[in-house]
Amino acid sequence: MTQTIKQDAAASYDAVIIGAGQAGVPLSTELARAGWKTALIEQEQVGGACVNEGCTPTKTMVASARVAYLARRAADYGVQTGKVTVDLTKIRRRKRDIVESFRGGSLRRIEGAEGLDLIMGEAHFAGPDTIEIRLNGGGIRTLSADTIVINTGTRSRMPPLPGLDGVPALDSTSIMELDEAPEHLLVIGGGYIGLEFGQMFRRFGSQVTLVQRSGQLLTREDPDVAEAVAGILREDGIDVLLETRPVRVQSSDDGRIALTVSTPAGERVLTGSHLLAAVGRVPNTDHLNLPAAGIQVNERGFIPVNDRLETGAPGVYALGDVKGGPAFTHISYDDYRILRTNLLQGGDASTAGRLVPYTVFIDPQLGRVGLTEKQARAEGLNFRVAKIPMSWVARALETAETRGLMKAVVDADSDQILGAAILGVEGGEVMTVLQMAMMGGVPYTVIRDGVFAHPTLSESLNNLFMAMES
Repeated sequence: MTQTIKQDAAASYDAVIIGAGQAGVPLSTELARAGWKTALIEQEQVGGACVNEGCTPTKTMVASARVAYLARRAADYGVQTGKVTVDLTKIRRRKRDIVESFRGGSLRRIEGAEGLDLIMGEAHFAGPDTIEIRLNGGGIRTLSADTIVINTGTRSRMPPLPGLDGVPALDSTSIMELDEAPEHLLVIGGGYIGLEFGQMFRRFGSQVTLVQRSGQLLTREDPDVAEAVAGILREDGIDVLLETRPVRVQSSDDGRIALTVSTPAGERVLTGSHLLAAVGRVPNTDHLNLPAAGIQVNERGFIPVNDRLETGAPGVYALGDVKGGPAFTHISYDDYRILRTNLLQGGDASTAGRLVPYTVFIDPQLGRVGLTEKQARAEGLNFRVAKIPMSWVARALETAETRGLMKAVVDADSDQILGAAILGVEGGEVMTVLQMAMMGGVPYTVIRDGVFAHPTLSESLNNLFMAMES
């Protein structure tokens, strides 16, 4: 049973974990069950960004947006419907209900762990093995432990754009609390967040203009994949502006938002009703007083760690987004498993060689794992590329979901799959099939010659690898 911390409670713990995110919650409960006296410190809500403002709420709203999209396409399937309208307050209520359910599950897990104390407040280091907490209810607590884990995550970053502090700019959290869909949403940023929200609100009925500094969306992807994504968004009615840099923003005379941008053709002014800044996230390290523990951050504020997740301070670890690198929930959860193995089982687990799969939840999804073509080329590898359009996929044709492509990079000497991008309906699920092949060392020829159920999306991996040899 979780204990309420009293002012005279013992200050010494076996482990102190700062942040109840997707690594902090399971690690704290595992340590407590193993007999470690453990304190879990959380400033706001248990569950971290994923549950409260990231994966769970956004994908819940993406699902509503897809229903609206399919309803408008009903005639394509021979189904007649009436006018499609969107009630954003009901969508928001559904999102909040699911978030509260997930958050409640995390809280019950914590409360059920004997020997685990949940302390609500803001933590910072007061020494190498000492944590001071400004309690949310008032007062200060000081704890010490030989093992300290930082799982404080990140928050939305606002760009240094002149005039931004004078307009009601939205971030990835506040945009989900709108009562109505914007008339015209201006989106700064062509990464995962900008694309997901841009398409979502387009489907909710908003006009959307997306501004991207570079010459392609999703700058880590291969150009052909990024170009296909841009084509899909444009087909959905989104105005995608590449090589376009925000210069300044201000309120216009009619109360709207005027965003001045620099384009290859010169400056122009974009006018919208709402502005979303989707230019990445910054780590929650600025209030931790890390120098007191002998920990330095990098130029972006993230905490460097080695492949065992150790910081530069003995006994102090950093898990999840706060350490930099891939900012995905499944990576944070695997960080927890690595530390659990090493602390409780005397193992030697590490991040070395870890595959980093992810899915961008635009529609159709982009599932990615392993090396891109441009990465393989930069590494000087001897590789081959397999690629087919989704219009070659029988299941996609049958369901009228033919947008996108399948692409894989294969080692030309060993026939091992080096990476894949699946931009198509349920692309994340199909990508996972190839990830499992990579994990098992299965050469592409086995998938090419495999017998899979017809008609399924994964069955078309046959066609993907046969196309490489034609």
